Formats: sequence, C-alpha cells, structure tokens
Amino acid sequence: MTRSRASWDEYFMNIAREVATRATCDRKHVGAVIVRDKSILATGYNGSIRGLPHCDEEGHLMEEGHCVRTVHAEANAIVQAARNGMAIDAATIYVTASPCWGCFRLIANAGIERVVFGEFYRDQRIFDVSQRLGIELVDASRPAEAKAT
Repeated sequence: MTRSRASWDEYFMNIAREVATRATCDRKHVGAVIVRDKSILATGYNGSIRGLPHCDEEGHLMEEGHCVRTVHAEANAIVQAARNGMAIDAATIYVTASPCWGCFRLIANAGIERVVFGEFYRDQRIFDVSQRLGIELVDASRPAEAKAT
C-alpha cells in the first residue's frame, strides 16, 4: 500500500503540533513554525518568560479567565527569529490554533504574509483585518482548503 506524501502545509503543521508538545501551560498547548521557501526559520511554543517558573511548576497566573504566565507560541517564534537575526518578512507561520488579537498584530507587523492555523481560537477580528492587510489565512482544520506553499 502506497502512502501519499504530505503537502507542505500538512508537513509544517505536523511539525507545529510536535513543537506544541514542549508547551508548559496545560490549559492550551500551542506550537508555531515560521517558514519561508520551504525552510524553517523559527519555532515557538507557549511557555513562561525565559528564566521564570512555568505553569507546570508553579501553577497558572490567571487574569480574566486566561493564564498570563505564558508567552504565546507565535510571539516566542517571532522572538526566536529576532534573537537569531533571522528576517521573517514574506514568511508563512503555521500555528496549531489561530492567533489571538495580540499575536496577530505581531504577525502583521513582522511582515508575515500567510497564517496557516489548525483550529479556530477565540478572535474573529483576525479575519477582517487580515483581508484588509492582504495576509492570507488558511484554516488547516479543513484539509481541502490547505494549499501547498
């Protein structure tokens, strides 16, 4: 039996899911992978500020129903790229859950042109604003819509 090859979107989304296994907040494990020209530029997962205890060590820091101890996966991937001097303009970010409004703003200002997400997570504003900015959003939870990059 021949197994079909994963599309590029499936391949990088699978890597994002693996990155999510490093997350340290059990409320939501999220992984992100920034890619350009089929090459991984940076990865990130939700975890605490560098050098501070994680949720799985000290518990959650809750504000308005959300844990704020962690830095989100998308922000950590963008920071990793910056720390390593990696330009991410015109890239695609693969993220296991759609970006929150704060992370979406970082993605837009970083020059990322395409967001592939695995599940919708909480903020509808990204759909209207991405259209206005020309940022492509791909819902990879619907395999027929995922496209190869």
